[in-house]
Amino acid sequence: MAFFIIFLIILGIILLSSIKQINEYERGILFQLGKFKRTLDPGWNLVLPIIQSFKKVDIRTKVADVPEQDAISKDNVSVRINAVIYYKIFDASKAIIAVENYHYAVSQLAQTTMRNAVGSVSLDELLSERDKISTEICKIIDDATDPWGIKVENVELKDIKLPTEMERVIAKNAEAEREKNAVITKSRGEVEAAKNLKEAAEIMSSSPGALHLRTLSTLNDISSDQSNTIVFAIPLEILRAFESSSAKDLVEKIKKKEN
Repeated sequence: MAFFIIFLIILGIILLSSIKQINEYERGILFQLGKFKRTLDPGWNLVLPIIQSFKKVDIRTKVADVPEQDAISKDNVSVRINAVIYYKIFDASKAIIAVENYHYAVSQLAQTTMRNAVGSVSLDELLSERDKISTEICKIIDDATDPWGIKVENVELKDIKLPTEMERVIAKNAEAEREKNAVITKSRGEVEAAKNLKEAAEIMSSSPGALHLRTLSTLNDISSDQSNTIVFAIPLEILRAFESSSAKDLVEKIKKKEN
């Protein structure tokens, strides 16, 4: 009887130790005599000692920080880039059986793919089409990791570092572009202003008294401020007329004195 009780106690201990809990965000890979048997679902699962073993796999989305990589663009510009990759496991058995260390494998694959992607585009494309390049990198890595049971959800290029000399060149180009746009905008404004002035002149010339009304309006605006100085622009023809008339008067006066 004592032996039977001891046997039951030992059996109970073995059974209790054989119960394995798997959380909702995990999956269990069960091996029996070294061979893959099945995938364990969340909850309590019975794993027989000695003949069976299991390994837990976290299926939540993981974040891998890809360290800075030296790369050369298509136009032979040296850059340093880093990125972050988001992925999750959709087949736990493949992630354990098909690859030794899936986290390290994904990180290394992301580094090589990132360097290759940068080498296939120019510097201007790399700076202006970052989202497009990130999408292409994500697709390449996702296709490569599919046999491992891994789904790559997103890849984001975090930072792109350029040599100091190249940063100066880009800054000068940007400044020159801004100056060019400013000159173009100013010239367009002058063209529009000239057109408007032309239309206004045509309207005034075709309407009797319009120019006088405009002059009076301008004088009214100027006279509102006492510090303004009003200068009247008189055509040369009028001055010459005054000059000729004053000369005639002087000649007549001289003739009268002589008489």
